[in-house]
Amino acid sequence: MATGHIARAFDHELAEMRALIAEMGGLAEAAIDGAVAALTRRDIEAAARIVEGDRRIDALEADIERRAVRLIALRAPAADDLREVLAALKIAGVVERMGDYAKNIGKRVPLLTESRGIEPLAILPAMGRATSEIVHAALDAFAARDAAAAERVCRSDAQIDDFYNSLFRALLTYMMENPHHITASAHLLFIAKNLERIGDHATNVAEMVYFAATGEQMGERTRGTDMLSAEA
Repeated sequence: MATGHIARAFDHELAEMRALIAEMGGLAEAAIDGAVAALTRRDIEAAARIVEGDRRIDALEADIERRAVRLIALRAPAADDLREVLAALKIAGVVERMGDYAKNIGKRVPLLTESRGIEPLAILPAMGRATSEIVHAALDAFAARDAAAAERVCRSDAQIDDFYNSLFRALLTYMMENPHHITASAHLLFIAKNLERIGDHATNVAEMVYFAATGEQMGERTRGTDMLSAEA
């Protein structure tokens, strides 16, 4: 009887952690969409709300960490359950980083209020939408414990890399042709890199989901080398 009670208590506490991660994920998705929209509209007030809203994501991550440590210490979960707890803990940390990248984009908006004439900017909204979609898909895979969906997320990351590489080339050409826009173009390149990193983090979430669901590491996936790394 006691064992059944402990198992139910563990399941309840794990479900609460998963719900908090879902809340974190929703906030991170909204932050990504909001940051790109604020950039597109040059909306400084909206960008400031994105920056301020990151505090809630940070607080949720800290709460999940406390819960995970307590759950491991008090319940001593077996192998399968321990994988679930550790995956939840790691995913919370990754989602928190996604929020940080969205915040970084928001911080750049005031620096770009006079840069509407930069042509490559048109690529960023599409890249932002694609990034938000891959984040949503990764979190859906986590909610459903779906290893196959996690694999699809990893394969779709190439689209984000393609966006980044296209924008890098466009901005490089634009800076060469319009030297007076170099500073603004560098800010846009930084923003694109933040979106590319969010996509990478989404694939990290997917890999953790796959491991939690199967007990195996996902096979090595083919990843494109972004242009910035190639230049380094």
